[in-house]
Order: sequence, then structure tokens, then C-alpha cells
Amino acid sequence: MIKRFKQKLKDFPKIFWIYIAVLFVAEIIAFSQHPSTPGLYTHGAQCLPLLAALPFLFFKNIRKNFKPTLYAFALLSFLFLALDYNLGDKNNVGHAGLIQIILTACPIGLFWITLFARWNFKHIKTKESRTALILSCFAWGLFALAYPPMPLGPAALLILVPWFIVLNRFNRGQAMFATFWSGMLYNTINYYWIYNVMHVETAPSGLILFGLFLLIAFFSAYNTLAGFVYTLAKDAPAKIRTLLLILFPVFYAGLEMTRTYGDFAFPWSHLGYVFGNSLELLQMLPYIGIFGYTILVVASNQAVAQTLCKVQDIKKAIPVLAVPVAIFALLLIQGTIVLSRTEAQPFYNADAEGNPSIALVQPSIEQGAKWSKDRFDSIVNKTLGMVNDSIQEHADLILLAETAIPDHIRRQPGVIERLHRVADQKNAQLLAGALDYRRNPRESIRKFDIYNASFLFTPGVPKFPQRYIKKHLVPFSERIPFDEVFPILNYVDLGEGDFVAGKETPVYQPFLWTPYICYDAIFGDLVREAIREGSRLMVNITNDGWFGRSTAPYQHLNLIRYRAIENGMPVARLANSGVSAFIDQYGHFDKNTEIFTDRVVQRKVPLKTRDTLYSHIGDTVEIFLLFFFAVYLLTALLSALKKRKAG
Repeated sequence: MIKRFKQKLKDFPKIFWIYIAVLFVAEIIAFSQHPSTPGLYTHGAQCLPLLAALPFLFFKNIRKNFKPTLYAFALLSFLFLALDYNLGDKNNVGHAGLIQIILTACPIGLFWITLFARWNFKHIKTKESRTALILSCFAWGLFALAYPPMPLGPAALLILVPWFIVLNRFNRGQAMFATFWSGMLYNTINYYWIYNVMHVETAPSGLILFGLFLLIAFFSAYNTLAGFVYTLAKDAPAKIRTLLLILFPVFYAGLEMTRTYGDFAFPWSHLGYVFGNSLELLQMLPYIGIFGYTILVVASNQAVAQTLCKVQDIKKAIPVLAVPVAIFALLLIQGTIVLSRTEAQPFYNADAEGNPSIALVQPSIEQGAKWSKDRFDSIVNKTLGMVNDSIQEHADLILLAETAIPDHIRRQPGVIERLHRVADQKNAQLLAGALDYRRNPRESIRKFDIYNASFLFTPGVPKFPQRYIKKHLVPFSERIPFDEVFPILNYVDLGEGDFVAGKETPVYQPFLWTPYICYDAIFGDLVREAIREGSRLMVNITNDGWFGRSTAPYQHLNLIRYRAIENGMPVARLANSGVSAFIDQYGHFDKNTEIFTDRVVQRKVPLKTRDTLYSHIGDTVEIFLLFFFAVYLLTALLSALKKRKAG
């Protein structure tokens, strides 16, 4: 391979190497002229590489080698961009030129978009590709309707069969074309509600809409990667083909795990989340976790599809329907047995001594006006008024929603005093969401660290309240991913919150509970970490008002319910605009509120008494899935490469 590459380099005409040399000199001149201004800047000299390159495009030998020429241009631009960033200015603050960024990304991006458009046009003209697209869209479109509150949950054990038939019967190009666009349909149905952010976010609505399209395309790439790897597995050499196909459901679970870690983490729609409408079907979670459910879903659909593709007579394929039926029956029977136990009755023994009484205050503040300075006093007055007027009996803990105080709390000493007073008057702990900040040293890129936090006010304790900082920040909404790795990203302003993530998972006295803000609570590793520290209750405060009247609040509630059952961890959940609810350690709901209603609900909540297998092995299982994903992917790629060489 190295010899072949060297030979290709030798085959390039001299004019190409002259072109590279001129580009290199132009980049050096442009780089030497860059200003010392920190952050993103524009400078005329940055256009020099493009101007130097344009005349060479008229040479025939350059035009003939268009693709390597374009890659060479983009690579050289990127190298100087990286150099510009790493050298920084006299204060060691990195900076990068906007024009240089455009020169680096746009030409290669436009080229790839052109290739993608041609690829799609080629496929849409063929009957086979259109048939594959229809089958895949039918499968993934229906699957998107299986997540709560939609009704098709148990059918998920069969819904993806048409997609697997496409992967088995159509060639790889046709299957990938169908998978990508059916993935776009699936993820659009799943995430359409992000569109509602346009009505309340500070960034331009067109930018948010474009960002939503990119987000859906990014998630669709996961579907496409799964389909691509499956086609590698089914075409692998006979020695390992069967093993790869058998283990594909585990690979898919590993692929989902990659969405759970890192700065792009957004584990919202794992395939196993479809069973949330039936409590009986969820009682295997303490043993196999969410990823075990994903494995069952994929294995069921794959088994049925492979059988249908192998037999000529459809009647011979009927026995394979025993697979989804058996999985459904197993989950239903096991769940029914578990829930029939005395200790599994809804909120069993809730009135026992030591169990806290918790009040959820849902003010349903309109999201578009929440951050209006003119309405700050009325928002705080409404929220605290509901506490004073509606909580009559004693509560041990009063919950106010995420950013219930819509400002940096340190800037509101009067509000801090009022919250202390309410805690004293009610003789109850009070948890309130608000923003906070820390001023950084002068030489830092960030002048301030901004936090999305909660504050615990304790009766009789007048000092500054205990603080919990949200640990998982929503990508591009609350922060730009990798802004700690590449500090230059701190200068990018897309209307995001620009928050800094927290590091600690506290366990508060006296009844050992842990706060979680927004979708912190859907990350199983954070829940298990709290359990190891002795926590016996999850308290989740959130603000789902961003997403309007949509399926999102119910999807979010479903994910929290999975964590509760998986770890035997009761939950008190308060959402600014709903759905607020109490969830016991077996997943029973109580006091569920309607969305966009003003409500105060209160009840005693039984603390954790149930130990689950998955709360002990979950970390190991999930690390294994990541490792397995990498090994499986590498094996499938190497086997395909080996087969290609042999052919």
C-alpha cells in the first residue's frame, strides 16, 4: 500500500507540485501578517492563499487532478489554521481567522455536498433504491411512533424487519441510501420539538433550524453506520460471518453507548426506550439495563428478517415469529410476577417514619418571557406565592424548578434572603434552580465561568446555600462541544448558554438524596455514582418549557422512569411546565401533572430499599459495550478489506 501511494505521488505532474509550493508560500505570508488580537478575527492577508490558487486552476493538469488538488488546498489551510491556533498571542490566548476557517472548510465541504447530491440523484433514479427507501422509511417511521407517549411500543420487536430485509437483499449502496434517509425521517419525528426553541432562543431562527437539520443528519449517521456494519458482517468470509451476525445486536448496543459519553452525549432515543407505556415490560431493567432491551429489540427484528430472506415459502417463516412473541411473553410474565409482590405495590410503605414529604411547585412560567428583566419580580413573586399559598401541611423538601430564579443568584441578594425566609417559615429544605458565576483571572479566555445550578436553602442556616452544578450540558444549547480542548471555541457565539459543567455529585442530608438538573438524570453512570455514595432518592428539577406542547416532556419523563427502575431509585421530579411526577423504585407514577398548568403537588416518598444487579454491574457492562463496539467495527472492516484483496 505504501509503495502504491509513493508511486501515485510520483505520477503527479510538476505543475501540481508548483501549485502546492505557491500555496505554501502564500500561507506563510498570510500567517506572518496575522494580528495579535485574541479570538476570531478577519484579516485581508488570509485571502492570499485563495488568490494564489485561482490562476493554477486554469492549468489542464491541475484540473485533471481536481480531487487531490482540493484535498491539498484544504489540508494546507488546516495545517496553518492549527499553527495559528497553537501559537497564540503574547498572552498565550489562541486565536483563529474567520477567513482562514472558511477557506479550510467551505471548498471541501461544498465538494462533499456535491458528491452527496450526485450519489442521491443516482439512487433516486433506480427502482431498487426507491423500493429500499420505501421499506426503510416504513420501518423507521413506525419505530419513531413506538416511544412514549406514542402507542406502538411492543410492536418494536417486529417494526424494523423491513429495514433488515433491505440490508439483507439490496446492495450496499442502495441499503445505505435507504438507511440514511429513513434515519432522517426517524430522527425528525423524534426531535422535531427542538424546532420550538426558535420561539424562545436568542440565536437567529434560521441558524437554529439549520442546526436542527445538522443534528438530525448527525443522528442519522448512527443509523447509517449500523446499517453499513451489518452489510459488512453479512458479506464477511464464511468463517466469521455467522458469529458477526449473531453478535450484531451487541454491536448496536455499543453504538448507542457512544452517544452516552463525550461532549456530544445525547442518549435520548435508544431503541430499548420503546416499552415505557407498560410497567410490566420494564421489570427486567434491574438485570439487563437499557442496553439489554436494545439488544432484545435488534435481535428480534434481525432474526425474523433473516428467516424471511432465506425461505421461499412464507409459511415456513411463521415459526420464527416465536422469537418476538417469546421475548414479549418473557418480559410480561417476569414483570407481572415482580409487580405482584407486596413490596412492589405502588409507593409501598410510604408513610413509614423517615420517609420525606416532598412538595413540587410547578408555576408554568412562559418560556419566551422567563428571561425578561421586566418580568423578573413577577416571576419570583408567582413562584414563591405558590409556595406560601399552596403548601399547607408540613413538607420536608420543597422543590422549585430549573432556573426558577431566572438570573445569576449572586446578583439577587434580596431573593436569596426571601428564599432563606421561606425555608425558615415552612421549616423545610428548599431547592431552587438558578444561574451562578465565578470571575476568572484576567489572562483567561473566559472572563466568567457560568453555571446552571441548584441551591439548597436549609431552615435555620443563614449562610450561602449549598450548590449543585449541572454536569451534562446540552450540546450547542448550553455549551459548544470541546471548548475546553480547543479554547478558541469560547469566542464562538451561536446563542448558546456557554456554561461550564459541574464535577460533583452531592448527597444531601438528612434523608440522603441527590439533585439532578434536566437531563443529568438520564445518565445511568451519574445515578450509580450517587448510589455508591449512599443516596436513596433522585430529585430531578428541569425546565421542559423550551419544547412547547410536544412529545418531548413525556419522552423525558420516560427516560427518568427507566433510570428509577434500573437502579431501584425513587424519583421526585419537578418540571417548570410539566410533566412533574413522583416515581417509586418499581416505576409507579403518582401525582403526574398536566403540561402548562400551575400546580403544587405533595406526597411522602418511600426511600430506596431495593438493591438491583445493574446498579452494581452497569459501569462494567457499559465500558465493555464501548470496547466491544470498537473491536467489532475493526473486525468487520478488516474482514471486508481481506475479502476485497482476495477477490
